[in-house]
Formats: sequence, C-alpha cells, structure tokens
Amino acid sequence: MAIAFPTNEPYLSGYFAPLHAECDAPNLPVTGEVPAGLRGTFYRNGPNPQFAPRGKYHWFSGDGMLHAFHFEKGRVSYRNRWIRTPKWVMENKNGEGLSGSLASRHLTDPRLLELNSTVANTNVVWHGGRLLALEEAHMPFEVDPVSLAPRGYQTFDEKFSGPMTAHPKIDPVNGEMVFFGYGARGPFTPDLMLHVADSQGKLLRSVHIVAPFPSMVHDFVVTRTHILFPIFPLTGSMARATNGQPAYAWEPDKGTHIGILPRDGTAADVRWFTGDPCYVFHPMNAFDTPHGGIVCDMMKYDVPPLFPGPDGRPLSNGAPVASLVRWTFDLAGKSGTYREQPLCDTPGEFPRLDERFAMLPYRHGYYCSGDISASTQGDSLRSGLAHIDLATGQVAQYQPPAGDKCGEPVFVPRHADADEGDGWLLSVIWRAAENRSDMAIFNAQALAAGPVALVHLSHRVPAGFHGNWRPAD
Repeated sequence: MAIAFPTNEPYLSGYFAPLHAECDAPNLPVTGEVPAGLRGTFYRNGPNPQFAPRGKYHWFSGDGMLHAFHFEKGRVSYRNRWIRTPKWVMENKNGEGLSGSLASRHLTDPRLLELNSTVANTNVVWHGGRLLALEEAHMPFEVDPVSLAPRGYQTFDEKFSGPMTAHPKIDPVNGEMVFFGYGARGPFTPDLMLHVADSQGKLLRSVHIVAPFPSMVHDFVVTRTHILFPIFPLTGSMARATNGQPAYAWEPDKGTHIGILPRDGTAADVRWFTGDPCYVFHPMNAFDTPHGGIVCDMMKYDVPPLFPGPDGRPLSNGAPVASLVRWTFDLAGKSGTYREQPLCDTPGEFPRLDERFAMLPYRHGYYCSGDISASTQGDSLRSGLAHIDLATGQVAQYQPPAGDKCGEPVFVPRHADADEGDGWLLSVIWRAAENRSDMAIFNAQALAAGPVALVHLSHRVPAGFHGNWRPAD
C-alpha cells in the first residue's frame, strides 16, 4: 500500500505538491482569443513523484510528468502523462516508493540503484523526429509526441550510452544538436563527454574532457565557433553521498572554471578561464564578437539555491536569487580571466530567447521574474515574467495576482520569417487562490499588457522546469 506524502516537506506541498492523476481534455475553455497562427504543441516537463520518497525529498528528484497543450485553429487540447521510465515502472509494480531521492541517496533500494534509471523530469525537446524527455544524469528517454507513451532510451543507433544534459543546444543554421554529459565515467567523476548529432539525430562525433573537479554542470554554452563548459564549485562527492551527507555541496574555495573548446576541436584545444565562485543553472544565450571574443549572458547566483555546504548547513538565511549578467571572454588575450557586467537588476530564472537566434547576436530575452524556487505557503510571493530589450536595457514585466506563479516563458515566432521577437510567449500560470493552472498566451512585444488569451485547466500543473514548442508542420 502506498504511504501518504509527508506534510512537512515544502517541495511536496502547495504549488509543488504532486498531481496524482493523468487526464485528457479535448477542448479546453478559453478567455480571449487564441491566435489562429498558433499551430503546434507546447510540451512542459517537471518533477511529479508517483510515490512518497524515502527520507528527505529534493525537488530535482521527482518522476517526470509531461503536460502537452495542442493548438489547432484557435482550439486547445491537453494531455498529461507520467513518463514511464524504468524507475516509474518498477515502483508502480511495487506499489510504493523505492527512492531516497537526491537528498537521501543512501536510502534508495539496491534494486533501484542497480537499475540506474532516469527520472526524465527536467526538459523535453524535439529533434530529428523524436521527442526526448531529459534529465542530466542518464540517457535521453523518448516518448510518442501525440500519446506521450514511452518508446525507451534513445541510444543514437547504439552509439551512445552515457548521461546527457537536460539542455542540449540545437543549431538554428544547420540543425545539429550539441550536447554533453558530466560524470561521464561514473557518478561524481570529473569527466565530461561532448557529443554532436546531425539534424536527423545521427551521432557525428564525441570528445572526452576532464574538468578540474567533479561538479554539477547543469547547462553549458554554445556559439557559432565555440563550446563553453562552466565548472562551478557545487561539487559532487560519492563519499558524501554514500555516508548520508550532501551528494552535491558548495565549496567556494575551488572557484569558477570555464573551459572553452572550438566546435571542431579536440580535448587538447580546451582553454580554461577562471573567475570568482558563483553558480549558473541557465544561460540566456551566447555569441561570437567580430574581434574574436565570446559574449555569454547568464543568470548568476552568488551561492546556489537548493543545496547546502558540505556539512549540510544552509548557505544563506533566505532563498538566493539570480540576476542577469554578461560575461565577455577575450580569446586573443592571455589573462585567463573574463569580464562581468550587470544587464538587469530584476532577479529571475529560466531565461529564454527567440531560438532562431540561438548562438547568434540577439536583442530580446525573456525570463521568470522573482524567486521561482520559493516554497512558502499562504504568502504573497509571486513570480511573473520579464522581457529585456538588450539594445536599450529596458525591461517590461507582467506580474500575476499575489500568490500566483508563472512558469518558464517559451517564445513562438509569429511565422518562420518574422523579425526577432515578433511572436508569442507561452507560460503556464498557477492560480494560488483556486489551486489550478492556466496556459497564458502573451504578445511578446507587449508583455506588460497581459495575456491575449488564457486557456483554463480545472487542475493544477505542479511547479516544473522546462518546456518547448513543436510546430505543427
């Protein structure tokens, strides 16, 4: 018999509480008018534990659940499904949770450790005719793009078996997918493996790189000519994990190290730059400068949220917040450091852009404003959306009613040849007072005016991470 979820876990209650049901809604009610040009499917992924975990729960550890909103001729349908990973199947048959989660790995059932299953709970991307559910410690997991039924691990024609980042970069020019895995020679090892697949999903090349120390490398940066691997001092330790201590912990004395590799280079071509300790979960974009430099726009934390020091003590009294900064690397220089400048004083997370300008100079960026990880119940905290014009520095914001929380904004161009930033922003908003969610559609050029349409669900979409748009054609 499945045991009840604990009531004292902040990331298992309120906005973060698991949804215990799967459903289909063929024709959702709409306020306003859904733009006729929106034709396709918006997929959103996030942790939604099937069973109560063993020990303390960590938000990053819940089973993945996909939420799919399909747009066609002004109508919107919805479907949600747990991603039926090997872990989900084993626990479903067992009738209770077997996992100690990221915070309590030593409590995980040995059978589940041996299975070494993904939870596939972080991102979902469409590439090479496949819909891939991703987390960063295992292989990508394919699901049917319509039914969301499982298709199993994607092995790239049995040429790939290592971990894959939840944040691959898809080249808008040639369709290549550039991705990597950390802990590539085993959990908590300093090894990185870079991979490149062509537009059809055929694996083209792989490069083995050794980082200065084992670290949680959640995301990375790609330009037209280079790949950047950020190694922050959020360190991984097998000894800590097996002794009931934090598997990942903050060790600022190790500093920040950025490895820069030419896109066609080998491990011998990596050049390391150093900086002050900080943490970045998500970059907004990066591009090459005319004089051979590299610009990276990053959501930077002074200390990481959701993780402690090696002794388990919290790093700050409140939840740390991130701000948007620009890092500039001079590849012609010899300093081995980089320059930082602030871009905006509005804190936030989940930065996105018009993906047609990924790896290229760009003007428009979007992100969740406020603290997306705040888990306090019954308060007036909210998280809205922000649009930054990088040419002028101006920031437009939308703030929902007090207590409501906007999910990651995803940009959809008005049409294939539209100017940068001409299109819509899609975001799932939790309505705290009603404990349910809306899919909100904004004119990306008039964010502060509020949604042009709201698509109403009768239930809540739990706090999640990332999503993407798959065009109908």
